[in-house]
Amino acid sequence: MFPVIRLLSPISDIIAPMSSEMPSAHRQIARAAGLVMLAFVFSQLAGLVRQILVADAFGTSLDMDSFNAANRVAETLFNLVAGGALGSAFIPTFTALLANEKKRDAWQLASAVGNWVLVILSALSALIAIFAPQVVRYILAPGFSGNPAQEALTIHLTRLMLPSAAIFGLSGLVMGILNSHQVFFIPALTPSMYQIGMIFGVLALSPRMGVDGLAWGVLLGAAAHLLLQIPILLKQGGNYFPTLGLKMASVREVMRLMGPRLLGVAVVQLNFWVNIRLASEMREGSVTGVTFAFILMLMPQAAIAQSIATAAMPTLAAQYARGKLDEVRTSLAASIRGVLLLSIPASVGLILLREPIITLLYQRGEFTEHSTTLVAWALLWYAAGLVGHSVMEVLARAFYALHDTRTPVIVGVTAMSLNIVFSFAFAALFGRIGWMPHGGLALANSLATALETTALLVMMRRRLGGIEGRKIVRGALKGSAAAAIMGLALWVWLGYFEGHSAWLVGGGGIALGGVVYGLMVVVLRVEEAQDGLTAIRKRSKR
Repeated sequence: MFPVIRLLSPISDIIAPMSSEMPSAHRQIARAAGLVMLAFVFSQLAGLVRQILVADAFGTSLDMDSFNAANRVAETLFNLVAGGALGSAFIPTFTALLANEKKRDAWQLASAVGNWVLVILSALSALIAIFAPQVVRYILAPGFSGNPAQEALTIHLTRLMLPSAAIFGLSGLVMGILNSHQVFFIPALTPSMYQIGMIFGVLALSPRMGVDGLAWGVLLGAAAHLLLQIPILLKQGGNYFPTLGLKMASVREVMRLMGPRLLGVAVVQLNFWVNIRLASEMREGSVTGVTFAFILMLMPQAAIAQSIATAAMPTLAAQYARGKLDEVRTSLAASIRGVLLLSIPASVGLILLREPIITLLYQRGEFTEHSTTLVAWALLWYAAGLVGHSVMEVLARAFYALHDTRTPVIVGVTAMSLNIVFSFAFAALFGRIGWMPHGGLALANSLATALETTALLVMMRRRLGGIEGRKIVRGALKGSAAAAIMGLALWVWLGYFEGHSAWLVGGGGIALGGVVYGLMVVVLRVEEAQDGLTAIRKRSKR
């Protein structure tokens, strides 16, 4: 592992300043973020391969619309019970017990929460399987009712993929346990196992089973997601307790923290359901167009924001448990600066290069030029919200580390309620002016997320008595200036090579954008870039 850390040190220096004066907590977050980013990049590449293969096999067909709608049901169950809600409540409580050397109590908590996750998710999955026809017909995708075969396929796929919710729930809990022990690399690799399962499904099973093979790939990927973490979990020396922990104070604390967050996750999932419901009533391929575009936006968001936020949260929670708010403030500010410096150019690049990138990645087989147009239109509006999504990821984890799930939930519920209103309004507006209406769904998400991030930033500043705002703004302005120059270079590139191969336009544009932005952050003397160069020089001398 040590050689890997040394290799990633330049990346870590960009994510958070690494000078001799920097506190060890910053160095810990930076190195962990570098490792997590490496794993996330690998997972995103695996996901990209999966998306390419799926696009080639199914395009934006009715079968793919049915699969994406059905998969939303299992994902909703997981996210409600064991996704962000459980992680935001479990990790701070579990970490606090470990920090106070209460190891037995910590593992009793983990056992009780795991038992609850398995019981609740299994029961909910069984209930939804029974009422799947009503769920699909009246709630999820009423637009499919005009095509009985598509509606029946969606019901069948929903039932087939439901068990993945319970498997992912347990895997999410294991991930939280390992992160609390400062183990990040293996948990961050688990999404790639899920992607590999789906790749197996589309390559080995779909030729004989059609879209059913892809659904079986979801189940195989979920199992691999969990199994990869089991060996390293056993090395932590914990014990399993067959209890629900109804009398344990720590279990009640998790439930207390989870309650507000559960409401927030429910509202977020409601937005996805509203999007699918509205898109199911639009032209064929709209559900898949929105889904593919959102996944493409999430790829840089996961590599940038989730890696930093995942690495920062246990450290922030430990700092807060020891009452060191000054360290919390400094660590959070460094994390936000790192996210901004990476997400701003990613947003600009994704907006400008969206069509050649989609053509390069997906346009083959069943994925036609029309499919590219559908996805690129939604990606334009989703990419505009990439910075907001990225900063929000860090801010939300910071609130959870402070044992405050109420504030981000109140803000999130308000913002996502606006998202629902925006979705109806923008979809209708786009339709009236002759634009493809599914782009309005993406714009609604980006605008609501920007408002949510702004509100969280203001509230966190008040909570901590400041978060080094001047340094954050200075870094954001320099990053924006560098990204603007990068955008100008890409605009010239696109105009000059218009009509050429997607490999040249897209691949060359990505390389050009990276080089120009990297040079500009050095020229503008961005602090993180200067620290990175200093660290590289020191290692070269050694």
